[in-house]
Amino acid sequence: MRISSFYQTGRPAISFEFFPPKTPEGEQKLYASVAELKELKPSFVSVTYGAMGNTQANTLRVVTEIQNRIGIETAAHLTCVAHSRDEIAGILGKLAEAHIENIVALRGDPPQGETEFRPAPDGFRYASELVSFIRSHRVYGRAFDLVVAGYPEGHPECRDLGKDLEHLKIKVDSGADVINTQLFFNNRDYFRFVERARKAGIRIPIVPGIMPVTYGPQIEKFSRMCGAKIPLEIREAIEKFGDDQSSILRFGIDYAIRQCRELLAEGAPGLHFYTLNQSCATREIYTHLGLPR
Repeated sequence: MRISSFYQTGRPAISFEFFPPKTPEGEQKLYASVAELKELKPSFVSVTYGAMGNTQANTLRVVTEIQNRIGIETAAHLTCVAHSRDEIAGILGKLAEAHIENIVALRGDPPQGETEFRPAPDGFRYASELVSFIRSHRVYGRAFDLVVAGYPEGHPECRDLGKDLEHLKIKVDSGADVINTQLFFNNRDYFRFVERARKAGIRIPIVPGIMPVTYGPQIEKFSRMCGAKIPLEIREAIEKFGDDQSSILRFGIDYAIRQCRELLAEGAPGLHFYTLNQSCATREIYTHLGLPR
């Protein structure tokens, strides 16, 4: 089922993001977490590229397992990192053979230790080029719905909000169907982002990305990576609770519940949860929002 159809029902579309674990044991734990979250009836889940090993093969295996055995609609992340055009075409074929109909099309991050993204030989420098390539493919051009990333606070490599929005518009005009935003903690950043996007002529769904605060150092790391600001309320909680993991988890869940309630009340088309492969916090937030009903 195509992802775009979930945003045409008049009800919030809820999705969860996971990453391929590094070990067989971790992979089995992931499937258990996904199976638990299936009870919540999410619209779909997405699976990222892993950080190590044969990441494309890991992603393909995990999305195939989730969609065809566990039975949840799944979107596979696909990045430009280390792939030529022919390799991308081969991946599209494998996804189609596995009956995967949705792709999250991203440029991807530079390899660890590098500060500048370098395209592979005969590869792509930008996500917009990847989107355009998929859409123009003679076999797979209409085989997938395409999700692209949006940055309410600007891309970490482009802090000029106007320029960053221009880049997003190119991705949309190239054939994207849905925008999932990077994580943010201040809803005003999302609302302003949507307003700017609509004024720029972007009409596709813009879905807020939510990462619950479950561990202080981890949230600081991810915020640095994606250029998201951490509000004073969260910083004070991290400092106050320190190593008291249960208290920071409780704070993070409560903060995310407030954040999500406001987003849905103000018309967000859904919520995309960055789960970090943990189902506990996501399940509690989901339940408190009344979404299972």
